[in-house]
Amino acid sequence: MRDLPLNALRSFAAVYETGGVRPAGRQLDVTHSSISRHLNELEKWLGIALFERRERARSLVFTPQGEALGRAGLESFQMLVKAVKSVRETPRRNAVLISTTPSVAALWLLPRLPAFQRAYPWIELSVVAEQKLIDPAEQAADIAIRMGKGPWPGLDCEALMDDELYPVMSRALWENSGKPTDPKALAHMRLLHDRDPNASWTLWLSAHGPASIDTRLGPRFASSDLVIRAAAQGLGVALARGRLAADDIVAGTLMKPFGDLKVRLPKAYWIVRPASAPDRVAVPAVITWLKSQALSSQAPVQIESSAD
Repeated sequence: MRDLPLNALRSFAAVYETGGVRPAGRQLDVTHSSISRHLNELEKWLGIALFERRERARSLVFTPQGEALGRAGLESFQMLVKAVKSVRETPRRNAVLISTTPSVAALWLLPRLPAFQRAYPWIELSVVAEQKLIDPAEQAADIAIRMGKGPWPGLDCEALMDDELYPVMSRALWENSGKPTDPKALAHMRLLHDRDPNASWTLWLSAHGPASIDTRLGPRFASSDLVIRAAAQGLGVALARGRLAADDIVAGTLMKPFGDLKVRLPKAYWIVRPASAPDRVAVPAVITWLKSQALSSQAPVQIESSAD
């Protein structure tokens, strides 16, 4: 290691990766003349040519020795970068990162974090929200809470909790709409749609009618929290996930105009972890707490839909 010209090897690996001296200089944030100097020094140190000198050549052509060294050098530096990044990002034993969707984060997880901090003051719990399904390892997440139909291949998956779908709306809109209590009234109301295919109006209407309603009509929202917020603003009737709408039902921000007419969603949320992930001392504690919250979640207080 003491004798290796590491700066020259790094420059050559960058040239091999980018295909040129100038792009390598931009990648390493040095001048192209500095890259050229390192390449000349490396060839002199090795005593061989790394490039084929061809007249009017528009791109670099590596010799067989240059090709072999470039491939090995690039792989080695990439492995080193990955190792350094892993070491720098190694969390403390009391730190846990949860990845989940914005809806679950805002409407289910965050409202429970004050109680978590009181119960586990020694754990540093962080949350990252991402709408797309991403391998937790890509986000350096210890735990992911996923919505959908699991399990997913290549990951350690455990069902966390069920859910249910039911219509919700603001009390003001309910009163202005004549205080409807029959699902047939939906034919004359604006439906708000969640783009989540597992929370579509078709599921509920197929069970409780009227099935003739055209579900192509009505505004679409990219996430469950947005469609719930839109309903709270009186923009229409939303089909809500009960786990996410429960706090708004209890607070009276939303109400269930059709009582207990609902559709069950078994195994709607999952705890997902990278396969064979090592358990730091804080991770099992967080998982146990998540399971306790799923079990202790009570059905929301029913806001009576009958006339006062």
